[in-house]
Amino acid sequence: MSGTSIDDLLTAEEDGPSRRPRSGRRSGQVLRAVLAVAAAVVVLAAGLRVLGLQVSPLVLVAAVAALIAVRRVVSSLAPPRSAARTAPKAGRSAGGPGTGDALRTAINGWERPLDWASGDRERFAERILPRLGELTDERLRQRHGLTRDSDPARARALLGEPLWTFLAAPSRRTPSPRALAAIVAELEKI
Repeated sequence: MSGTSIDDLLTAEEDGPSRRPRSGRRSGQVLRAVLAVAAAVVVLAAGLRVLGLQVSPLVLVAAVAALIAVRRVVSSLAPPRSAARTAPKAGRSAGGPGTGDALRTAINGWERPLDWASGDRERFAERILPRLGELTDERLRQRHGLTRDSDPARARALLGEPLWTFLAAPSRRTPSPRALAAIVAELEKI
């Protein structure tokens, strides 16, 4: 049996200890920043001179250094790039892959197929019922060391007649949200 809990699975990788940059990396970053400021000042001074404007080099250095500092601070506060690329569009809920919200991703993984299959018995039986069966078998395996196929009699006793019947012989119509909630509640009791 694995020693991994559900909390371990839902914890984002970012929660680990942060590492400080080494001093060699820090001096390289400072050198790059100084070179960037110098290059920007030279280009800006040349552009202003072409336009016929005169600005003190000290003011140009201060302005460029301030802009670069603000940019670095803003980029250090921004979310990771993977989350920024998958950020939800206006009107859509958060929780896509890469956002760090595993629970929302799991919920969306069920929400879409349930919505797609609502009112269509064949789609429900084809898409949702097998997933519920897999969840049931996994729950039985983890808690009781069996599946519906390995020990049907004991599985039937553990599941109870309503849940067993729902999984073994699906209804002719799609269950209502209330009935589906009751089935999931029974599944959680296993």
